[in-house]
Amino acid sequence: MSDQYEVHPHTKVVRGPNRASYNLTQIHDIIDDALICHVGTVVNGRPAMIPTAHWRVGERIYIHGASKNRILAAIADGAEACLCITHLDGLVMARSAFHHSANYRSVVIYGKGTVVSDDAEKMEHSRLFTEKLEPGRWDHIRHPNKQELKATMFLGFDLDQVSAKVRAGDPVDDDEDYDWSVWAGVLPCTTTWGAPVDDARIKPGFEGKGYQRG
Repeated sequence: MSDQYEVHPHTKVVRGPNRASYNLTQIHDIIDDALICHVGTVVNGRPAMIPTAHWRVGERIYIHGASKNRILAAIADGAEACLCITHLDGLVMARSAFHHSANYRSVVIYGKGTVVSDDAEKMEHSRLFTEKLEPGRWDHIRHPNKQELKATMFLGFDLDQVSAKVRAGDPVDDDEDYDWSVWAGVLPCTTTWGAPVDDARIKPGFEGKGYQRG
């Protein structure tokens, strides 16, 4: 298998092609490092988009939600979708307003979704979703019952129409602006997790035992 995704006319990065990546490992990492993606499609002739959690299994990305969700239902009926993932890594503070920017890692995926209909597969994807949130949690929680599985739609999208775009590094100013009397550089941006907060109805003995994400 190639380590590069095939470039399609609609996945080719045209603006800033030097920041494009079609590398399989890099795209996997951007997907896996994120908890949320945005899913867009057309519903009743109008664009619609939702944020939702996602997870990846090999060369397929999965999402889930209520079976009656109008966006998921449209995709299940064959509407094409676009999934977007973005990490903000920093604000790029330039010497001119025009060259202010951001450092980021992003992935855009196009395709049609495939409905997961088998209950055993839906249960497995419930496990994979939960394990992405907290490794090992599945072994300690109640698993979905038949009614809950019925009320949940799982959709998978093949990673064959996909590209990434990444910006890193300093501002790129015009030569004549480098003597401008102002600070320039990057304000790094990171995601950090706070200490777990107990549920108001936590079972005695489990206080302060929440999972601490790194």
